[in-house]
Amino acid sequence: MKNVIFILILSTMTGFAQLKKVDYTDGSQKLEGYFAKSEKVNSKNKGVVILPAWMGIDNHAKESAEKLSQLGYHAFVADIYGMGNNPQDREQAGKLSGYYKNNFLDYQRRIQLAIEQLVKQGANPNEIAVIGYCFGGTGAIEAARGNLKIKGIVSFHGGLGKDPKRETQTITPKVLILHGADDPFVPQKDITAFQEEMRTAKADWQMFYYANAVHAFTHKDLDTDNSNGAAYNELADKRSWIAMQDFFNEIFN
Repeated sequence: MKNVIFILILSTMTGFAQLKKVDYTDGSQKLEGYFAKSEKVNSKNKGVVILPAWMGIDNHAKESAEKLSQLGYHAFVADIYGMGNNPQDREQAGKLSGYYKNNFLDYQRRIQLAIEQLVKQGANPNEIAVIGYCFGGTGAIEAARGNLKIKGIVSFHGGLGKDPKRETQTITPKVLILHGADDPFVPQKDITAFQEEMRTAKADWQMFYYANAVHAFTHKDLDTDNSNGAAYNELADKRSWIAMQDFFNEIFN
């Protein structure tokens, strides 16, 4: 618990100085994302959109943006719910995230708007990837299913399920799934159906499993008790971040 408290305080102290607030809209709904400019020479102006977990924009998503900027990517944290709509508890988060999972076209539109904002901030429209965590990982997969103009997606412990009535389209963006081997919230039937979907879609996909990891294994604000179903796993966190970097080295070259 001491380590968790220290991390949260450190995040607050740093204030994410590299991030710039970006206001944009979806019709009458105001949105507020965060942009981090690449800190390295980025001749291709490569960019990454980050989709937060089900509680909305959080320190984890912001930290990812700063880390990506340090690696040489322009990064943008997407606002999916809109200003004034962030959930106050797990029940509200379940309802809000459930809406976008069921209304996937609305989810894809909000992701597309974030991509457009990233491009407006200087990213090359032909050099974009999307990553996401938990609910955001599901969104990253939806970006691939929707064939948004991106080179690839990375889903960290995201939900894999899809309405079986939905038609499976050919998927063009490359797909990387980073999954906790013991995640209790993603049943085997969803994994099997997802893998079959990827084959049917003729997708270029990869799926990595991390031993002893459950849901939300990259979230440092959680404890390490796997019996809760969602828990931090330092090794899986580090390995998955390296896997993402290797994937980016492939798709952006």
